[in-house]
Amino acid sequence: MDGISLELTSPRLIELDSEDSGESSRLRQQQPALFASYSDLRRLRYDYPLVLVEDDGGSARVQSLTDVVNALVRQVVPAGTQGKAFRWQLLYLEQTVRELVAAGTEGRLSRLWRKAEAELIKAADKADREALVKNLDLARETLETDGEVIDCDDKTPARFLVHAWNTIQAGKAKAFRKRIDGLILKLSDILKSDFTKSDKARSPEILKSAVGDTFDTDFDFDAMSRVLVEGSHADMLSPERRRRIEAVLMVLQSQRFYGPGRASGRWVEDVEPYTFVFDNCADAMDAFRDRLPQMVDFIEAVSIAELEIENKYRPELHDPFFQRLDESELTADDLALFPSYLVCLRDGESDAVETVRALEAIASGFPVKVLIQTDDILGDSSPEPPRASFAGGSARLAAMALGVNNAYVFQTASASLFRLQERVLKGMLYEGPALFSVYSGATKTVSGISPYLLSAAATESRTFPSFTYDPAAGPDWASRFDIRDNPQVESTWASHVLTYEDEALQRSSEAVAFTHIDFAICDSRFEKHWVPTSRSKWMDTMISASDLLAREGNGAASVVPYVWTIDGDGCLRRTVVDDRLLNSARRCAETWRSLQELGGIDNSHARCQLEAARAEWEQERQRLSGAAEVAEAVAAAPAIAESPVAAPAEETAPAPDSGVDAAEARAPDEPYIETARCTTCNECTQINNKMFVYNENKQAYIADPDAGSYRQIVEAAESCQVSIIHPGKPRNPDEPNLAELIERAEPFN
Repeated sequence: MDGISLELTSPRLIELDSEDSGESSRLRQQQPALFASYSDLRRLRYDYPLVLVEDDGGSARVQSLTDVVNALVRQVVPAGTQGKAFRWQLLYLEQTVRELVAAGTEGRLSRLWRKAEAELIKAADKADREALVKNLDLARETLETDGEVIDCDDKTPARFLVHAWNTIQAGKAKAFRKRIDGLILKLSDILKSDFTKSDKARSPEILKSAVGDTFDTDFDFDAMSRVLVEGSHADMLSPERRRRIEAVLMVLQSQRFYGPGRASGRWVEDVEPYTFVFDNCADAMDAFRDRLPQMVDFIEAVSIAELEIENKYRPELHDPFFQRLDESELTADDLALFPSYLVCLRDGESDAVETVRALEAIASGFPVKVLIQTDDILGDSSPEPPRASFAGGSARLAAMALGVNNAYVFQTASASLFRLQERVLKGMLYEGPALFSVYSGATKTVSGISPYLLSAAATESRTFPSFTYDPAAGPDWASRFDIRDNPQVESTWASHVLTYEDEALQRSSEAVAFTHIDFAICDSRFEKHWVPTSRSKWMDTMISASDLLAREGNGAASVVPYVWTIDGDGCLRRTVVDDRLLNSARRCAETWRSLQELGGIDNSHARCQLEAARAEWEQERQRLSGAAEVAEAVAAAPAIAESPVAAPAEETAPAPDSGVDAAEARAPDEPYIETARCTTCNECTQINNKMFVYNENKQAYIADPDAGSYRQIVEAAESCQVSIIHPGKPRNPDEPNLAELIERAEPFN
């Protein structure tokens, strides 16, 4: 049927027979079998579309349309059968919004919501229309969430990151303007107060304008001016201080980092704020360097303003300090006042050399947030990838950026952005540089698979794993590096249950690993490296690719590796793969293994140390066991036992009640102590001196395991300095929290 021939001595593939060329296109339309349940995402309620909620408080969140509707249902729909119709109406409305977004309709949620309402009302029967309109009006009036709605597509990473950056900057701008406006108002009050004491403020014209025309004939403003001018001027500002305050005010009112606030007066319309979002690192770094002098001037102005308001500025002390203030004096707190720089780079649009520039910018400590969006993580199958493509370079760059140590690094796929949005916000809030490496799933050489599903598959297959490196999380790698956002993080490949109909038309299920090969099969560039086979071509020599990859030596020439796929008709097939894909999967597994080690999973250094400790312990156990056997032999020989030159005291066999002689007789689940190794630390006897007792050599043994609780035995094992207490199994099945205690006891048994 397939027209496929295989060499059973090799997994190498043979081309399709020419007479079957008519079926070639259909056979080549293969997808991983685990995709079968996700053929039409528009019919599923999942994370996307997303609503980019607007908030100037710096704490806005991206919300899922599904969550928005769920919250609305809880608010307005009556519980039980009474609200069934209303509930379904809102779910249909959500489905309509989802279809509008999938069709390319853009806009705010409020706009899409009304379009969906109009379509539902238009399609409803006349008899149901009045109730439907009433319910939809109530829902719309209750709906408080609004913002741009986005789907998972090629624009998602940039739109998501820019929204997160804008959110953080809006919060910073609000706090910044509140502080600066306060300084401006207080400095302005100082100048106004000083002006009221001046001769100009006491001129007849000023006095008359202050009183108004009502009392024009009742007052002699010239005489009043002469009287007031004769007052003391001793408490007025010195000309030097006035000039200093005026200069500071001008800097504060005209700053371009966030744009002038309401207290800036005439400067509000005259000053255009700086831009901080760039499409290349060179322009961002140039802008930062060009603005450094203004940053220094601004920090100086803020510092002087605070001193002047408190009347603590001393020219002889502070003038020399501010005269030598330059960019080298700026602290991390100073830089944190200003917006960070966001650079958005995209595969196919940004020059590939930008990845190198991004690493340089991050390594320099420049306060930049860099998005590296990759649309193609496999690259061309030819040896050299296209120059315009990152071709997986973003993943390598993210790994390289880990060596910077003071940079926040976050890698994930678009499908996980909503779930991991806290990671994004942390990176945006981080005071130092940050790198965000995101795979969009919008690979041009993959057709028939949504970017959401493909990006999720990239993480699932370990091709583009998620990880976070947060320098602010702690002092060491254990606290800073995290890979727990990946599925089944302790396994080489994630495994799922595949359910299908077998040849007897019966329901059948088996666990299937989702490997890098499953992901690569989605890409048309790798079609020459696999061949699908129908059930009639299946053979006993076939072996799943994941099983072959798990073998020592990774395979044998007599087996044919395959992965499960489905064709365009939904038929299940075993798709045979060649060595090229197998080797690629091996490299992928090795990279994932390295990340596991960095994340503390089966760390090779820790494993070696553990094995060395076990070997040392085994040698010590054998030595002590040999000494005990010698002591037993001495005690059992009458002639030797009666001799005045019997074995030295330190080699005398322990007393029978010490637990050593009884070790062979004890039940396997009984608690015991390696008495011969006891260091007499008193830890166990302090917990329970009836359960734990010393022999004549001041070495502990368990005299009565029923004299206390299993918890006390476990706690004694945990506190033992030489780890010689073995709790065994609980003796009382009714003791509280046994599951927890058994888990704690496991390392000591």
